[in-house]
Amino acid sequence: MTVTVRFAPSPTGYIHIGNARTALFNWLFAEKHGGRFVQRFDDTDVARSKQEYVDGILADLEWLGIRPDRVEYQSRRFAAYDAAIEKLKAEGLLYPCYETPEELELRRKIRLSRRLPPVYGREALKLTDAEKKALEAEGRKPHWRFLLPNFAKSPFETERTEIHWDDVVRGRETVDLASLSDPVLVRADGTYLYTPTSVVDDIDMGITHVIRGDDHVTNTGVQIALFRALGSEPPAFGHHNLLTAASGEGLSKRSGALSIRGLREAGLEPMAVASLAVLIGTSESVSAMRSMEELAAHFDPAATSRSASKFDPDELKVLNRALLHEMEFGDVRERLAALGIESAKAEPFWLAVRGNLDIFADVARWWRIVQDGPADKSGLPADDLEFVRSAFGLLPPEPWDGSTFRSWTDRVKETTGRKGRPLFAPLRLALTGLSSGPELADLMPLMGREGILARRP
Repeated sequence: MTVTVRFAPSPTGYIHIGNARTALFNWLFAEKHGGRFVQRFDDTDVARSKQEYVDGILADLEWLGIRPDRVEYQSRRFAAYDAAIEKLKAEGLLYPCYETPEELELRRKIRLSRRLPPVYGREALKLTDAEKKALEAEGRKPHWRFLLPNFAKSPFETERTEIHWDDVVRGRETVDLASLSDPVLVRADGTYLYTPTSVVDDIDMGITHVIRGDDHVTNTGVQIALFRALGSEPPAFGHHNLLTAASGEGLSKRSGALSIRGLREAGLEPMAVASLAVLIGTSESVSAMRSMEELAAHFDPAATSRSASKFDPDELKVLNRALLHEMEFGDVRERLAALGIESAKAEPFWLAVRGNLDIFADVARWWRIVQDGPADKSGLPADDLEFVRSAFGLLPPEPWDGSTFRSWTDRVKETTGRKGRPLFAPLRLALTGLSSGPELADLMPLMGREGILARRP
């Protein structure tokens, strides 16, 4: 059996870091088991689903390093859902209900007042054909509920019916079907809810493992019952903890909070985002992984905490810097070339500046400084101007290497009597326009003697 997982967002907005956590958990699980990853779009909400969100989600997944083996759309599979619904109706497992939301709410309050669990009492099962016709004559259209297998003889005499599964993340889990209302599978307008379409898809697509957020734990008991009602054994399930914003608020596609699109446009590295999205809220220490293969080696779904985890963008920035500071030249060769950085200087330039980057786009600023000098050359205090002019007059002849800066500043110190910060700070300011940055010993050979003399104030 080939492990097959799926990621099934609704294309009603761009995915956020919490959605990415689910996608990554599934992708890494498939990677560790030599499995397959199905990208499914739950796009039955025609009014809100948009192609731009489909394209955006696929682009975000590609950026993270997730490349689906198969892409499916629920909007193209209504015939399969229709067949499953008709099968359930024919077997008496799906029954019509005519209550209005107000009537259901009143019944719920009555049950609570009697200290009874607020579950649906299956009153619709008692309706005669004549009563159903009378309700329909009033203009009522039925919604359809799935009859849970939580009774021995009479559906009005429920008994504890435990559904067990070994959760990939949480371990042994149990749901009592007697504690639940029969779920609505078909709305009064004839549209399907999430549960039947998802179960039919999982059956038809051969999904072996469903890994998702722990807000679906209770749903799992119902879905396992529905799998069996449709003649299929359920897949394995796993439920990871949810991520919240640093404030503790839940994440939402509608609000755009911490969207992958936004993080990508902010210049963050995909592996920094993936590392934090996966490792936060687990027993693994959170550190920047250099590749999906390395992240997969550290990924253990069973090591995930049961409590929600706060996603702090500041922590993401720390990981991003750590990743860039250790990144090898071979990893960025093409990206540097795309910025027009000379191939002959690209490697020493990268090694010189990588330790000063917050995001990769910062290299463009450092390349401009190396090539053209400070944008503003008026930053030197008056008392340092003469010193810097004298120092520039002491530049050694080329060729230059990593030792040139030391030999130059030794000569400047000997000639001017300056040392320490009064010597180095003005030189850095004259060469780069900044008070801090990469080692000048590494930058000088890249700037060249002619380039540095052009910066003489």
